[in-house]
Amino acid sequence: MTASGRSETADDLLAALLDGMDAALCAFDSDGVITHWNREAERILGWSAGEAVGRKGFAGWAVRSADAQDVQDRLMAAQEVPGRQVHEFALLTKDGGRVLVRTQSAGVPGAGGKPAGVYCAFSEVHAQIDLERSIALSEALMEDASWGVVLLDVDLRPAVVNAHAARAFGSGRTVLLGRPLGELLAQGVEDLEEALQHVLAEGAPPEPVELWVSVRTPEGVLRRCWRCGFLRLASPLAEEPVPLGVGLLFQDVTEARQAQLDAAQLRFRCHQLYRAGRAAAECGDPAEAAAVRLEFALAGFAEHALLDVLDEPVRDLVREPVREPRRPRLLRLAAFPPGVPGLPEPGALPVRYAAGHPALQALERSGSVRTSTPPGQGGGDWAGVRRWPEGSVHALCTVLRSRGGSLGVLTFLRGPSRPAFERADAEYAEEVAARVAADLDLAGRERRDDRP
Repeated sequence: MTASGRSETADDLLAALLDGMDAALCAFDSDGVITHWNREAERILGWSAGEAVGRKGFAGWAVRSADAQDVQDRLMAAQEVPGRQVHEFALLTKDGGRVLVRTQSAGVPGAGGKPAGVYCAFSEVHAQIDLERSIALSEALMEDASWGVVLLDVDLRPAVVNAHAARAFGSGRTVLLGRPLGELLAQGVEDLEEALQHVLAEGAPPEPVELWVSVRTPEGVLRRCWRCGFLRLASPLAEEPVPLGVGLLFQDVTEARQAQLDAAQLRFRCHQLYRAGRAAAECGDPAEAAAVRLEFALAGFAEHALLDVLDEPVRDLVREPVREPRRPRLLRLAAFPPGVPGLPEPGALPVRYAAGHPALQALERSGSVRTSTPPGQGGGDWAGVRRWPEGSVHALCTVLRSRGGSLGVLTFLRGPSRPAFERADAEYAEEVAARVAADLDLAGRERRDDRP
């Protein structure tokens, strides 16, 4: 290829690069004559390259006459100083309008380091300010935001994490990058990934979404409620929107939601106690009233309730101890729901509880005992050894107390679909047990009064 051919190719390549730029660009030689003018400059001002190239400065066509010399001097001064110079000018469009532009100009060195001209990149000020705002917003979200921000790629792995989100995950920002969500969350990962997939496919939901998740942290697994907003991220450079991932913005609202749940639970339980009291008042037999109270207590609280009573009151044994005290014997009075296979039937035969059984512990302590199957162990053998229904994994035993004595034990049992019993559950069970004990004590007094 000849030298002239290579020169033409280089000129074509330079023209293509200039026309493909997103910023408007023009160049001046050392005398201030325009040598280059790209398509973005034509779009902003309306003047074509043919109309602009060859003119000396902007005077008389792209700037007001009163401003022309000042604009020219400031642009050409970039030849004499190192680095880029930033200015704002009001330029004229071809149709007579005015556009405020922000310019970045720098000198072009020639042979021997002498100034050979100036190049000037410019854009509309409002567009530049929008870009700067976008960058400032991104930096603020990544550093100073009071909510968590996580940008996930299309594989749903964290690509960018802000400081607030890193604290929520209990880890450093760089440690979280690229890790599957399943390694970060112990529970709730399926719900979160389903929401993210929906955003990628359909777009963001119109309202924030609240998700309960269990986060793996160095301090252990923490149960949290996140109020989440989602944004689908698409590339602005593609002709058609190309998904880059999902933006997840969340706030921790665990305390507020837990307070609401606790208040709703307390209202429900108080209402159940009220309904149980009204229903028990219509029972002629106190023992029947006790059974009615248990049926109401079971709703929304546990799967099973076992009512075991002592064959003789503990208060008699305490006040008048015998020389060789024997272990208390518990008789099954009722079980709810009735007819569960494998459970001792109500009757006169004692329930064969082994030493150290939670029900016997509750009697010894005159209080409540909570227990659950050990982690990783099925509930079948654990429940069977304790004479409880198959599938029980959580138990709460509370003593029945009336007039200063223990009458028996009330046991509530939960399956694997429910959480373990907590202190608030024990308080509710103790309230139920106190009312059931009063009914049973009244029933015992009536039986004694009926004896000849």
